[in-house]
Amino acid sequence: MPVINRIAAFHEDMIGWRQEIHRHPETAFEEHRTAELVARQLEAFGISVDRGLAGTGVVGTLRAGSSDRAIALRADLDALHIQEKNEFAHRSTVAGKMHACGHDGHTTMLLGAARYLAETRKFDGVVHFVFQPAEENEGGGRVMVEQGLFAKFPCEAVYGMHNWPGRPTGDFAIKAGPMMASYDVFEIVVEGRGSHGAMPHQSIDPVVVAAQIVVALQTIVSRNVKPADAAVVSVTQIHGGDTWNVIPDEVVLRGTTRCFSREIRDQMQRRIDEIAGQVAAAFGARATTRYERRYPALVNDPDAVRRAVGVATEITGDAARVETDCELVMGSEDFAFMLEAKPGAYIMIGNGGGEGGRMLHNARYDFNDAILPIGASYWARLVETSLPAAK
Repeated sequence: MPVINRIAAFHEDMIGWRQEIHRHPETAFEEHRTAELVARQLEAFGISVDRGLAGTGVVGTLRAGSSDRAIALRADLDALHIQEKNEFAHRSTVAGKMHACGHDGHTTMLLGAARYLAETRKFDGVVHFVFQPAEENEGGGRVMVEQGLFAKFPCEAVYGMHNWPGRPTGDFAIKAGPMMASYDVFEIVVEGRGSHGAMPHQSIDPVVVAAQIVVALQTIVSRNVKPADAAVVSVTQIHGGDTWNVIPDEVVLRGTTRCFSREIRDQMQRRIDEIAGQVAAAFGARATTRYERRYPALVNDPDAVRRAVGVATEITGDAARVETDCELVMGSEDFAFMLEAKPGAYIMIGNGGGEGGRMLHNARYDFNDAILPIGASYWARLVETSLPAAK
């Protein structure tokens, strides 16, 4: 089955919604305008609307038939702190902010599915349309779960979707089990003793100590994590010193770790603390480590994956266009918090080529409007197959 005809018929409306959201990007927990647009559209479709979870979250609920079975579909609302470099008419009107990850498209595809399902109601049960704030860095998914998302909106499964530049337009990719990495951050404060730059023997040079720590941290993946397991330790910031001829008292290192299991996560946290402390001690300095766990690994439920694959194959009309064992993604996604609370599946939809730098989190990225009806059709058929109407 290709794109649903009724959804194709209002493709232009969806483009209008998507480009309106793109013009007015809002970042974490500030998505007031976007949330209002979403709520207004859902209410116009005749869908019950609840607001306020995680501050700017919106949940629409639609019932059909007599069954109490329920599933949830999730899209993200927020944009990024990036100055857009595109010149098209729907470019960002907000300085320093843009939809560089396609959440404008994710929101629109779910709105399109909501409109179709409200019109047709060819399912038996309850569907919750979850529009989540603050996916980027701030864990809005965690906040929604902690504030009672699934207690207030019970469901048997939850599903998410993300566009993927570089994958052919409208193709799908998914993987059972771990699919996207955990996301943690760390900070190491190296305390030494400052001195004149011409008299280093009077110092305990924290710059030298920090450099040794950076190198030593790379042995965590190469020598502590099993070669068959995937993990990343990246130092992404080094801060220290104020002028040319002064060795500072202190240097700060910051970075991120990624992996796919709780055991490796524990191991990396422990080794970062041990390496930083012991390397610093070897030079007579002191290192204090702060490690913060942000997002868990995203783990797809095998049964939910099978259902998602079946629907994606139906929409594309070709099993070869649905990759069922995609490579692990070292990026992270706070939908993982919802998958820790409920079984479900997260799928990628191809956004087309990434030529000219139009990859995720790039200042020239733009969501491909051609996939709006494809994604909306996927959502609609997922509901209709998960909650089949009585015959």
